[in-house]
Amino acid sequence: MKIILIGASGTIGRAIDNELKDRHQIVRVGRNSGELQVDITDLASIRRLFEQTGRFDALISAAGNGHFGPLEELTAKEFAVGLDDKLMGQVNLVLIGREFANDGASFTLTSGVLSEDPIRFGSALSMVNAAVDGFVRGAAIELPRGLRINSVSPTILEESLPGYGPYFRGFKAVPAATVALAYAKSAEGRQTGQVYRVL
Repeated sequence: MKIILIGASGTIGRAIDNELKDRHQIVRVGRNSGELQVDITDLASIRRLFEQTGRFDALISAAGNGHFGPLEELTAKEFAVGLDDKLMGQVNLVLIGREFANDGASFTLTSGVLSEDPIRFGSALSMVNAAVDGFVRGAAIELPRGLRINSVSPTILEESLPGYGPYFRGFKAVPAATVALAYAKSAEGRQTGQVYRVL
């Protein structure tokens, strides 16, 4: 398959690449790195990306930013970071990408454990992650031409513990390589409308 991997240089992206590269053609995309670049907050940038890649069999998004901070300091501006980037950025990858997707192609988006298991300072991300999963469930019943869509909702990564471990006390961390298996299941399997939780 020809797989477009958004966020290929990130921790999860590198693990996905390592899992799939021996079996598929990977087009590696990043904000500032990779074979191609995209700003998922910019509709024109997304369309340029797909015009460059051409038709594809799977798109995997391991990208999306959100604001992390105490609720008492959050305003609409901070919430907009995740809404514009991690939520609508990934949604727009699907809305524009479906024009370039081959029949039966798949989309795999990234949400996260905070959608169902919130922590202090994570309310903006809890909101965005839950919205991503909701979009996946809703879109799955309407996508035409056998197109599929799923999301992967990982817990804290072992590789992220040095920076975020103190915020995730009591959570069992998982290695990025384990999380990558869920993306492979989505792209290489036949399920749709699923949220693959990696806990």
